[in-house]
Amino acid sequence: MPFFTPHPNQMMSEDRNRSLAGVMPPAKPMPSVDDRKTSASPPSISSSTSINRKIVIKSADMKEEMQTEAVNIAIKAFENLTVEKDVAEQIKKEFDKNHGPTWHCIVGKNFGSYVTHETNHFVYFYLDSKAVLLFKSG
Repeated sequence: MPFFTPHPNQMMSEDRNRSLAGVMPPAKPMPSVDDRKTSASPPSISSSTSINRKIVIKSADMKEEMQTEAVNIAIKAFENLTVEKDVAEQIKKEFDKNHGPTWHCIVGKNFGSYVTHETNHFVYFYLDSKAVLLFKSG
């Protein structure tokens, strides 16, 4: 099911079974890393372990290089930390350091969101079974 974008600077994520059909026209679905022509693991994604990870970009308003950076930072955070809040903190602090404040990060298996973000500063992706929502606002 494609992800729907109500407004370019506002993103909403819902359970996959919920539909906004008839409310908003469907946006073009973002290709996932799995849909791209790559080898077993995407060449631009690096990890210090040989674990194959499933990476799916659900929605993005961000340059590909920055998306790749977000995924790489998330991989390292999940390798070193076990608490979702700590993973979110590490991702947020890295992006604050690399791209200026004020980044916000949410990590988990089950959450809804509706956020306003700066143009070209939003990514929502899955790393295995964990969702990562990263955006700049403020």
